[in-house]
Amino acid sequence: MKKIDAIIRKSLFDEVRDALHEVNVYFFSYWDVTGVGHEKKLKQYRGVHYSTTDIQRRYLSIVVNDDFVEPTVNAILKAGKTGEIGDGKIFVTPVEEAYRIRTGESGGLTLK
Repeated sequence: MKKIDAIIRKSLFDEVRDALHEVNVYFFSYWDVTGVGHEKKLKQYRGVHYSTTDIQRRYLSIVVNDDFVEPTVNAILKAGKTGEIGDGKIFVTPVEEAYRIRTGESGGLTLK
């Protein structure tokens, strides 16, 4: 099993969610996060100057069996890409074990 963490633009969350559903990934967790990027600019909106160093993003955490890693990553890449700076990042890490609290089942194949 693998854990896929993705940091994406909040504005593209619906597209990424739909793309994940298309590749049969229906369960994942997400939350809003703020990060600091490389680009440092001051922008002006309605006469108010603000910094773009603090970036609002959405963080997705997905655990999938090994055979779902490539389709999951590809779905996020395709739906989350604008081609502009700040599209986000994807991290893939191994998961040693998973347990279902309700039944005590363990392992990836039984946790569908």
